[in-house]
Amino acid sequence: MRTLRRFLYGEVIGAVAMVTLGFIALFFFFDFVEELQSVTRNANAGYQIPQALAYVGLMAPSHVYELLPITVLIGTIFVMARFAQSSEFTILRTSGLGPWRALRTLGLLGLGFTVFTFALGDYLAPLADKTAQRLRAQFLGNLTVGKTGAWLKDRQLYGHYAVNVGALSPETLMRDIQIFEYDNKGFMVSISKAETASFGDGDYWQLYNVKRSDFPDIENPRASIGLTEQRELRWPTKLTAEMVAAAVLKPERMGTLALFQYMHHLKNNGQSAQKYEIQFWKKVFYPLSCLVMVVLALPFAYFHFRSGSIATYVFGGVMAGISFVLLNNVLNDLGNLHGWQPWFTAALPGMIYSVLSLSAFSWLVLRR
Repeated sequence: MRTLRRFLYGEVIGAVAMVTLGFIALFFFFDFVEELQSVTRNANAGYQIPQALAYVGLMAPSHVYELLPITVLIGTIFVMARFAQSSEFTILRTSGLGPWRALRTLGLLGLGFTVFTFALGDYLAPLADKTAQRLRAQFLGNLTVGKTGAWLKDRQLYGHYAVNVGALSPETLMRDIQIFEYDNKGFMVSISKAETASFGDGDYWQLYNVKRSDFPDIENPRASIGLTEQRELRWPTKLTAEMVAAAVLKPERMGTLALFQYMHHLKNNGQSAQKYEIQFWKKVFYPLSCLVMVVLALPFAYFHFRSGSIATYVFGGVMAGISFVLLNNVLNDLGNLHGWQPWFTAALPGMIYSVLSLSAFSWLVLRR
């Protein structure tokens, strides 16, 4: 049995690696062609072909994470169909490889792909993606979410703060900061504007070139607005560098722990966390798709192929993988739009394909 597992796992892993490499080469080419426009526009800033190649290369782990369920499905279908066409799987069946043992054997391989996908999406891909964004920002400007910047809230004991960060530099230096302070009754107390700010060692920000406007108390409306300027100001806050980066970067570029922390920060400050909750549960359930895809590919080993018909089934596997990614993205947007339960929205594609794979296994393998 150990020899069988080694043989089967080696064939499937080799096929999945080849399919993944082919897809990544295609994505690398398209990304590099698109990045050549930035090279042309920003050649004077030092952003040239070597930097573009490094940026596109650092984006590869994110593409691998997104494509792994598809490549696992295609690679496993190819191996199972080839075994059926050459009658190798028939020999394995006569040697004692029953349907449940085959399912268990491939299920262990699927769990291995699941663990690899989770580690890739939770550690390597976010790190490589952040490094790529910082590399690009060194030549093309600061990280930002648009003209309005990133908005955050900080609820403290004696008041509430709404914070706007215009941009985040590659050195994690914030620019164009605005801090709106409110009392516990909801009245605005002050507005502080700083050109730049850095994260302190403790729970504070160090603001530079600060202009502060203090508004009069509601009980004394005739008092004038106080205007002060300071070169440096230490502002105590619980907003960390990870939270600011989370507000600037896209949710899918964050790890599971960072998403969980930022999601709870938004909830504690009365902000909508639906988008981040869906992405958090998607991070949890998405790696399990590899296990579902391996089970979905097993019935292909029980087909009887004619010469040349294997390409048709591999093409069917490609279409099934693309439909899974499409369904995953569509349900993500629909769940965010209609306010569905985040865990249900993230788990629904895997549940649908699990039913399909188990139904195909039951019909084609057990009954036939």
